[in-house]
Amino acid sequence: MFCYQCEQTAKGTACEKMGVCGKKPDVAALQDALVHALKGLSLVAHEARAHGIVDDDVNTFTAEAVFSTLTNVNFDPDRFEPMVRRAVQLRESLKARLLAAGGAVPVGEVVDFEPASDRAGLVRQGELAGIPNDPEPDPDIKSLKQTVIYGIKGLCAYADHARILGQWDDAVYEYVHRALAATTTLDKDLGYWVEMALECGRVNIRAMELLDAGNTGTYGHPVPTSVPLGAKAGKAILVSGHDLKDLHTLLRQTEGKGINIYTHGEMLPCHGYPELKKYPHFHGHYGTAWQNQQKEFAEFPGAILMTTNCIQKPGAYQENIFTTGLVGWPGVVHVGNDDFTPVIEKALAMDGYAKDEDKGAVLVGFGRNAVLGVADKVVDAVKAGAIRHFFLVGGCDGAKPGRNYYTEFVEKTPADTVVLTLACGKFRFFDKQLGEIGGIPRLLDVGQCNDAFSAVKIALALADAFECGVNDLPLSLVLSWYEQKAVVILLSLLALGIRDIRLGPSLPAFLSPNVLDYLVQNYDIKPISSADEDLAAILGA
Repeated sequence: MFCYQCEQTAKGTACEKMGVCGKKPDVAALQDALVHALKGLSLVAHEARAHGIVDDDVNTFTAEAVFSTLTNVNFDPDRFEPMVRRAVQLRESLKARLLAAGGAVPVGEVVDFEPASDRAGLVRQGELAGIPNDPEPDPDIKSLKQTVIYGIKGLCAYADHARILGQWDDAVYEYVHRALAATTTLDKDLGYWVEMALECGRVNIRAMELLDAGNTGTYGHPVPTSVPLGAKAGKAILVSGHDLKDLHTLLRQTEGKGINIYTHGEMLPCHGYPELKKYPHFHGHYGTAWQNQQKEFAEFPGAILMTTNCIQKPGAYQENIFTTGLVGWPGVVHVGNDDFTPVIEKALAMDGYAKDEDKGAVLVGFGRNAVLGVADKVVDAVKAGAIRHFFLVGGCDGAKPGRNYYTEFVEKTPADTVVLTLACGKFRFFDKQLGEIGGIPRLLDVGQCNDAFSAVKIALALADAFECGVNDLPLSLVLSWYEQKAVVILLSLLALGIRDIRLGPSLPAFLSPNVLDYLVQNYDIKPISSADEDLAAILGA
């Protein structure tokens, strides 16, 4: 295997024997075979669009299949083999429609790819389709191609979340098919691939806008809400991942059953949505995101529902875990998205909490509506000198050492600064009591990584209020990354022209030295150093 798509990749170069994340070589090969098949499907889909043929099944499948290869979503080989075959079936069906419309089928190995008859053969095909065998001779173009592919993985995650909530735009799928098709070519120059990467960021802003519309249109705009971190006596189900619809379905199906529903990790912000928080058995939050995840899951006295990626390795507690949607792990039971009876029955059979536990509370619900609702107070506080600087500290969490930097950074921010945060990276410091400035909490939880659109809108609105560009605001971005949604969010920030981003704990292994130098020279991206050094550099102390 060869995989370097995440921040934790072995030795900072690539996982070649076993994924640090737990991905096995056969699964890595099957994922590579799926991406290979999707490139062929995309070539045909791109050509079909030129002849007025747009297939919703192809769009939906493409997003789901690409999303399934994102880090920590699906490691179940039984799920990947049929997806590869489905990609080829859709490709062949689209070929026939294209020919009937008077078009010509693109040529190339990926367009004629036929999956082997058995899994062992399919694994060998995936190995041949892997990154080491990419025929691209230019290392910088190869680097940008992989950057675009990883950006597309994040983009498809957002597009899939949005589609589940009834929001889609064919422009998103058009880009995905066009870009994946382009990765099979060898005649595009470096400038083309730089622009393709930036376009990925621009299209992702649209996808995040769709997801935001789906979330807020269905569940209301988040409002500031205090969320207990303790427990309540009774049966319990813990929901981890990102999917609001699955949580809502579970809340409805557990009404009156004596089961309390808790969130974990990226589901914490769900407590701020009016249509979710109205359920009285939606009790609170349990655990962090990554630091102690296995211990937390092993000790949780109820059933656990995984809705999307956010689990490192199931471990010995896997009999208590159920997955839904695209999520798959060998040995873990997968349930349908509309019937969580097995999860409920498991929770009722377990002990649950014997007594109430008070472990404090945290505030959530500072989406764009909540923050911009007090924008006048924020602007006045800045003009009066009460607020000197804003920091956006967030992104992905992970198990690799070095992420304590973000805790230390937030703890050391001066009392006249405000910290905006989002995504699971906040669990390094989400319970810190930083106080207030004129009634405005110094730590504002904007939401999930899926809520990055809110952060973008807040930054743009502040720039408008101060009649300046985003780069002229007293705002600094200090980001952590782990997987491919973080990659596409970074591309979105670059597409907006945002500069001077600090990124860590380490820089992506898939960036060649020349591509990294381009980012430094044109966007002033820099690696994190130490909390003290970075704060001094940002604040001029």
